[in-house]
Amino acid sequence: MSTASNQHAPFALGIITRLQDDADAALRRVAAFDLPTCQLTTDDPALYTPAKADQVRAAAEQHQVTVTTHWAHAPGRRVWNFYEGPLTLGLVPPETRAERLVALQQAAAFAAWIGAPSLTGHMGFIPEDPNDPRYPGTVDALTRLAHTCAEHGIELWFETGQETPTTLLRTFDDIGTDNLGINLDPANLLLYGKANPLDAVDQFGTLIKGVHAKDGDYPTTGRALGHEQPLGQGRVNFPVFIAKLQALDYRGAITIEREISGPQQAADIRAAIELLNSLTSH
Repeated sequence: MSTASNQHAPFALGIITRLQDDADAALRRVAAFDLPTCQLTTDDPALYTPAKADQVRAAAEQHQVTVTTHWAHAPGRRVWNFYEGPLTLGLVPPETRAERLVALQQAAAFAAWIGAPSLTGHMGFIPEDPNDPRYPGTVDALTRLAHTCAEHGIELWFETGQETPTTLLRTFDDIGTDNLGINLDPANLLLYGKANPLDAVDQFGTLIKGVHAKDGDYPTTGRALGHEQPLGQGRVNFPVFIAKLQALDYRGAITIEREISGPQQAADIRAAIELLNSLTSH
């Protein structure tokens, strides 16, 4: 397995693990699957302390797990649908933007303290129309967050799904910093009805710095997201998806995400590991 020094083999597998009070438990969960990497997530800004960062680093070293990014939730109410999502997610809603920016700037510092190379998150339903009155304030907040990340020597990765790839590329242009990347979640592009994941690989190209291995279906109504599925049972064509990443000489990790809990989640993760190993071993 890899060391905990942000060095790992291309396509090294991992999972998302949640940081709560016990940092060792979060990293021990990754080691239980015999995986070398993880994305570490939390929605509790109270954990963003140097002492907790020291605990994370010690646990990562003990369990020989590389934290490939810190995946941070913005605090406050979050609703994952097409009606309340634009009002409650990320840095787009102006009512919560200032408070959330401060929390994400703290998350950036924490990412650096734990030795992660980046901060990742959903930035909200970034308006497709650049003339939308929410767009300039959103770009300003994202630019400030990108500069904070740069000050800490890390990158800012945008989780895909809530906007079209074209909108995200335009937003990158308007932010204008050189430390931006894509955490490509192919299922999210389907669940939100925003893009075909295979086409998105072509659009994003070398901006892809992280990848979620998650599967799902397109929405069937205009109100609710599509349904997540076990890997290989949704509409993401993973053999072609992985081949496209290989053709790009992608060097990052592949992080398995299964948004259920309990024994079935563990079973689905193990099945995903088997599938991904078969696709990345040649």
